[in-house]
Amino acid sequence: MTRHVEGAVLLAAALILAPAPETAAQATTSPARDATPAPAHPYVGMWVTPDGHIRQELLPNGRYDEARGARRSAYRGRYVVSGNRIDYWDDTGFTADGTFVDADTLHHGGMVFRRQR
Repeated sequence: MTRHVEGAVLLAAALILAPAPETAAQATTSPARDATPAPAHPYVGMWVTPDGHIRQELLPNGRYDEARGARRSAYRGRYVVSGNRIDYWDDTGFTADGTFVDADTLHHGGMVFRRQR
């Protein structure tokens, strides 16, 4: 299976398993939207695919902002890092995860991201 197809399969599986989007009332009171700083971890910063198409910034407050191509802030949400694992909860209800292979390599959604310095 090619990486593109594997990524599509993973994305489809994640969409099937993703929880329903929050209601407006939940969205305004959800702790996922607060600005509380996340526990410190070494992975805060910008992560980029080798072709530069996807750029994901892990913010120190436990939020992320992902750009795709010319589309800024294509995805936003919160994240939690535990050891070398990262779990994402997009503001639309989509969930995903990834693994930090080392200090400069993130595997997420069938893609490899490198830390941008």
